[in-house]
Amino acid sequence: MVERDGPEKRGRLSRPLVLAAAVALVDREGLAALTMRRLAAELGVESMALYRYTPGKEALLDGLTEAYFTEINARLRTSPGRGPDEPQWRMELRRIAQAFAAVAHAHPEILPLVATRPLAVPVSRRPAPALDLTEHILSVLGRAGFDDATALTVYRTFVAWNLGCLLVDKRQVVDNPEEPDPVLRLGLHRLPAADYPRLRALVPRFADFDDRAEMLAGLDSLLDGMPEPPLDGFYDGGGS
Repeated sequence: MVERDGPEKRGRLSRPLVLAAAVALVDREGLAALTMRRLAAELGVESMALYRYTPGKEALLDGLTEAYFTEINARLRTSPGRGPDEPQWRMELRRIAQAFAAVAHAHPEILPLVATRPLAVPVSRRPAPALDLTEHILSVLGRAGFDDATALTVYRTFVAWNLGCLLVDKRQVVDNPEEPDPVLRLGLHRLPAADYPRLRALVPRFADFDDRAEMLAGLDSLLDGMPEPPLDGFYDGGGS
């Protein structure tokens, strides 16, 4: 029997590599395709080799959220950090929102996990990259001069808007991919036109608008309603 010369045999298997392969598999084939056996096959190793890096399917799903936030933080470290005509705290929240949206577009199948998996564990057990981003946001608001209660309100509003906007916007499930008519492609013809006229009229337009621009415009409206901080603390432009 010929042994496979996979990453584990060559000493190159690592947790980041395992998670990157899991993300790529989910991006390509969806969450339903992700199993320990399938992931091992993708990496050219036996399934047992993965348990050193992730103890099972549930932990692997948590690892997807870890990889998601790791990518957001990496984007923040490499993207510009200053804007000329805006308070620095608002500029930074916009920059984070743009990074979050970019990663959501790159990995749409993982986004629902990001919205739900962290809620199943105490804050202290959430992935470190997620905690790093939370700490970064709260630090930005603290340096701007918000008191603790207001900083938490702004934080919750910011997170709720970003996640909600991206989840509501994401691709509608297609009923018939070969059908050019959007009503038929989305299966909306199954809804009685007399009962759901606005739903049938507007759902096909979900794919046509600029969701990132709408998300940022809505974020600006929300932040306009927040109290102004007493000062706009210095922000050095670094990511988490």
